[in-house]
Amino acid sequence: MSALPVTAVRVVVPGSTANLGSGFDALGMALSLHDAVSARVVDGAPGTATVSVRGQGAGALPGDERHLVVRVVHDTLAELGFSSPPALELHCENNIPHSRGLGSSAAAIIAGIAIAHGLAGLDPRDPVNAQRALHLAALREGHADNVAASLHGGFVLAWREPESFRAVSLRPHADIAPVALVPQVESSTRTTRGLLPDNVPHADAAFAAGRAALTVEAITRRPDLLLEATEDRLHQDYREPAWPETVALMRKLRAAGIAAAVSGAGPTVLALPVGREDLGGVETGGFQVLRLPVDTRGVQLHVEG
Repeated sequence: MSALPVTAVRVVVPGSTANLGSGFDALGMALSLHDAVSARVVDGAPGTATVSVRGQGAGALPGDERHLVVRVVHDTLAELGFSSPPALELHCENNIPHSRGLGSSAAAIIAGIAIAHGLAGLDPRDPVNAQRALHLAALREGHADNVAASLHGGFVLAWREPESFRAVSLRPHADIAPVALVPQVESSTRTTRGLLPDNVPHADAAFAAGRAALTVEAITRRPDLLLEATEDRLHQDYREPAWPETVALMRKLRAAGIAAAVSGAGPTVLALPVGREDLGGVETGGFQVLRLPVDTRGVQLHVEG
């Protein structure tokens, strides 16, 4: 195939938090913090692009076909059978902080995949297309929790089978009220993953399995169990050398009775206060406090031409 049936689309995609304590690479949740990307096919050399960015990453991200969203659009179109990559014009409105553990790269990947499906005349949320979209996104990201949350919205449980990534989306309890505490420093997932050991004690693995299972119950039906559910021995303490202030704030919140965890690879802290508006009087200096309701819609595609 060569000609694209649609020439202009706009996507809105939520950021996300992942792990939620012991649910390492398995649990994620979409947050009401969104990036929006408008894409249009234009005259130009195949595979080229011009990209404008407002908000997060403005002035730092590539303004041409090296931009992550463009690369994902072209790769996904090739997977969909369109052999000649179009020239594109993109306008990005970025609100998700970059490299903070709030799923900015996952959101960019889902945006690119959704744009490609839209230009191909396909609905990325159709079950067959959604499974392909999830697999392509997780292959690029390396794990499925953040991309599944940005794709489906809500609270997600993700896993990997031998030949594919899979995920299910669950509706969180109405009392779940995420608060992101975002520092100014940026994170590298590759660097912080390098702090994790290749092996963990069997007792810690068993502890993590129990807490991850309990987190599903706590998020969906029993928020009163969140403090216990978000305990972790699998990865958070190992990240402390990279983010001592993050881990210290998380521990202070937990000591005050507030369920808290490192968001993704950090350095953001995710707090899940239940039945209260405050954070237990914990000092949050150096962290921007963002109250971010759960996004239950996931990526939204709008055809414009």
